[in-house]
Amino acid sequence: MRLQNIACKVSADYHQFYLWDSGMNPQAPTEYDDADVRRRIKVGPNVVVIQTERNRTVALEIEIHDAEPTYDSNAWDHIAEASLHLPTGQLQVHECTGGPVADFTVEPGWYRVRSFHGGFGTIDEFGIEGSDHYRVVLWPKVQKKWKVVKQYEPQ
Repeated sequence: MRLQNIACKVSADYHQFYLWDSGMNPQAPTEYDDADVRRRIKVGPNVVVIQTERNRTVALEIEIHDAEPTYDSNAWDHIAEASLHLPTGQLQVHECTGGPVADFTVEPGWYRVRSFHGGFGTIDEFGIEGSDHYRVVLWPKVQKKWKVVKQYEPQ
């Protein structure tokens, strides 16, 4: 069952935005390699970085569920998962160079984060204009290693 849902816009400076426990004063990872960029998701203590295709403001939907929801992988270009520890339960969506975009209060604990990346085919050759969009879904789940569910392969 979906418990919370919000649609918003997020400025994805440096091709990224964060989900983190704002009560833990988290620091986003700063070192990336090619595998991190290809995966489009990176984990640090109390933070998950979602990496976008464009370095622009993008559409984002956040959903919080009480259990793992079903989904249609055919509707998305890329899907990745990671675990996020929210010891204070203060989930925040935060821009890389901006501020908070959305705040949620959840039960403290471990959550699975599934990031969906879509609309890559709408992006122009310069990577400036497009209608790429993102959905991030969270539900309580014990810590697990990150994984790519569906890898985007540029044409």
